[in-house]
Amino acid sequence: MQTVVLMLALALAPAAWEPEWQKESAVDREYERAMKAIDNRQYEEALRYLAAIEAGKGPKTDGALYWKAYSEAKLGDLQKAMAALKALEAYRDSRWQNDARALEMELRQRMGQPVAPESAGPDEDLKLMALNSLMQSDPEKALPVLEKVLSGSSSPRLKERALFVLSQSDSAKARQVVATIARGSSNPDLQRKALRNLAITGGAENRKMLADIYQASNDVSVKREILRGFMISGDKERLATLAKGEKSPELRRDAIRQLGLTGDMKTLREMYASETDAGVKKDIIQSLFVGGASDMLAEIAKSEKDPELQKAAIRQMGLMGPKTADALSGYYASSSDAGVKKAVIQGLFLQGNAKKLVELARKETNPELKRQIVQQLSIMGSKDATDFMMELLNK
Repeated sequence: MQTVVLMLALALAPAAWEPEWQKESAVDREYERAMKAIDNRQYEEALRYLAAIEAGKGPKTDGALYWKAYSEAKLGDLQKAMAALKALEAYRDSRWQNDARALEMELRQRMGQPVAPESAGPDEDLKLMALNSLMQSDPEKALPVLEKVLSGSSSPRLKERALFVLSQSDSAKARQVVATIARGSSNPDLQRKALRNLAITGGAENRKMLADIYQASNDVSVKREILRGFMISGDKERLATLAKGEKSPELRRDAIRQLGLTGDMKTLREMYASETDAGVKKDIIQSLFVGGASDMLAEIAKSEKDPELQKAAIRQMGLMGPKTADALSGYYASSSDAGVKKAVIQGLFLQGNAKKLVELARKETNPELKRQIVQQLSIMGSKDATDFMMELLNK
């Protein structure tokens, strides 16, 4: 029942309850769908997603043009593929240009020859198994082949797997290849995956490399990927430093969010106490929720003088389940702010806590607040709620 109530609440008020930092841009969603379709060899579907990105003329348009050319080539329409590569030439500084040149060379070799869709040579899974085996038995022979895959016109899936094989190798040359891609020598998709692989592999050397790339880069998306990498590798110290001192408000907030995922509640508590920016404080509150720090949220809800921050803490407590119910009821009784009281009502509703809401409704003398409590109870369907509805009807 609680799950149903939560889903209904989120459907009724998505803007109020979905954290801003979890909202994915429309372009990113279309791009990820296109990549998934290409991985599944659903090239016509991929082209529909890529067309929407291309029409927007915004972020990732250059990448969309490359994958449009790739998909058209897979479908056997080489003229359309070449046209997409021609359109990509307008993005002269794009990091997709090297991939585009490799694909163009392949297409030119195929031009004038009858090409059936999907005539793509050996199965990619077989290629990967062969490459993985070769990397284990003879790394010196495997490395040039893997580098060729990464610099050529292979599918995103094959490139990602090739990069993963390199990331798992103890070879100094393999590490150098991954590091070079992580520093931005290849296209943005591969760079992001290389950064992630460095984080997953872990180790002091990899964390140091991520920190160096973070300091040298001016690309916000790269820095955000590295912040996630610090979280994955458990590098609380670097995340704490950036959460406290990063000059970019956007990146600083992202560092705070990642810090919450590492469970470093001590640093977040200290930061909240010294922070003066209300927006940053809200991000800390969200991170405390992610970290499950109900006691710290309770402290904020009780002592915070800013009603908006107090309400933010109460909302997050409402999402943490019945263990916060007594504290929420206490805030309702002690507060004179109608907004705080409404936040408590919504928090208890999200918990599916009809019993506590009935207790509040019986004591409430404010008609507006009482109506809100009854409205929430009317859609909960629990025995406590039903009994209270009957009680109202019999008065």
